[in-house]
Amino acid sequence: MSTDVEAAGSTGPPNDALPPGPGGDLRLGSSTFRPSDLVIMAIINRTPDSFFDRGATYGESEALTAVDRAVAEGAQIIDIGGVKAAPGEDVDTAEELRRIGGFVALVRSRQPDIVISVDTWRAEVGRIVAAEGADLLNDAWGGTDPHLAEVAAEHGLGLVCTHAGHLPPRTRPHRIAYDDVVADIITTTTGLAERAEAVGVRPEAIIVDPGHDFGKNSRHSLESTRRLPELVVTGWPVLVALSNKDFIGETLDAAVTDRLEGTLAATAVSAWLGARIFRAHQVGPTRKVLETVAAIRGTRDLAVARRGLT
Repeated sequence: MSTDVEAAGSTGPPNDALPPGPGGDLRLGSSTFRPSDLVIMAIINRTPDSFFDRGATYGESEALTAVDRAVAEGAQIIDIGGVKAAPGEDVDTAEELRRIGGFVALVRSRQPDIVISVDTWRAEVGRIVAAEGADLLNDAWGGTDPHLAEVAAEHGLGLVCTHAGHLPPRTRPHRIAYDDVVADIITTTTGLAERAEAVGVRPEAIIVDPGHDFGKNSRHSLESTRRLPELVVTGWPVLVALSNKDFIGETLDAAVTDRLEGTLAATAVSAWLGARIFRAHQVGPTRKVLETVAAIRGTRDLAVARRGLT
């Protein structure tokens, strides 16, 4: 799977117009993503209290429809979550599995070629969804359950290693401070990645995430974005989860329903600076932004070529 320019008959730049960046291919399930690919991870929340969609995909039929729409709009990964990140009603393991257990199997049968990610920090949940066809475990809480990496290794799944400010799951940061937030991100995420590799997770299936807004205030999240190359050069593929987050809202003084433009700006900057995976609520607009970035940097040709040629 690649967005690179096809050389034959192309009026665009050659495949080697720009170096592809550090790191190698990312292999998840049956899919291979090259370093030059810009990959969309669509968010499907099986929660009644999601901060963005307010439960719009809590119902099974609504969630399946959202999966189909995201794939049609260009998502290559579907990220399924059963617990919202923010504080709220307690969701124990049984309830998390009630929400997403079985649903992963439905998505696998409905979309056999899509990469399925599950947003969980619990090894017990990871073990169940692995058996149902998941390809990736998206641990947004920085290895709170160390056995999750072992589950990924046992079942051949990928793992996302996230910086969450060393906080317990579902904890909001309060007056959090760092000597250097990016240095902490790099030390934490690469440490988690190295541990994952040590317990048997395939290195070509390990991803790092700076964790925008997780254990960070908005200035930390902005700094994490502009200094993204410092994480990129570690060689681990970088995922950014920017979509409609509070740092966008505070940058623009915008409600959660009015953050699309800010999200897309941060997405374009992150893509230019080397991020490879983009977790998004709005797949269609995100795809257009990433295709434009790829064309500018020379790793994607024009969709059509008419101007000045006909």
